[in-house]
Amino acid sequence: MTETALEPLPTPPLYDCPFCDIVAGRAPAHVFHEWDDALAIVPLNPVTDGHLLVIPKVHVSDVGHDPETSAATMRRAAQLAASQWCNVITSRGRVATQSVFHLHLHLVPRSEGDLLSLPWDVRGAGPGRPDEKPTS
Repeated sequence: MTETALEPLPTPPLYDCPFCDIVAGRAPAHVFHEWDDALAIVPLNPVTDGHLLVIPKVHVSDVGHDPETSAATMRRAAQLAASQWCNVITSRGRVATQSVFHLHLHLVPRSEGDLLSLPWDVRGAGPGRPDEKPTS
């Protein structure tokens, strides 16, 4: 079996990156933990207590543009996730809900019955939804 190269998606245009500003010390942030290659910060609008963003210190637009940096950043997120139940979430591209084009991984702590609804939860009736009744 041979491996085929996939064409990368286009890189979003450069813009003033708020995460690069945080890394450079030009913007404030509540830093939870710092490594030589990444930061864990508290987001401006955390969805749960303990919600963190893990960002690389180098600018990478998303998880698909630099696999080495993406893997290293995931390793840092995994170190924090090891002691808690949580979602580890990243998005790639505007259509996938990415709004800041600097790789970031959300660590969202979870607890039994917390009722937190994630963007892709499929609740309620509708086509393709798990609770949809078959028509035949």
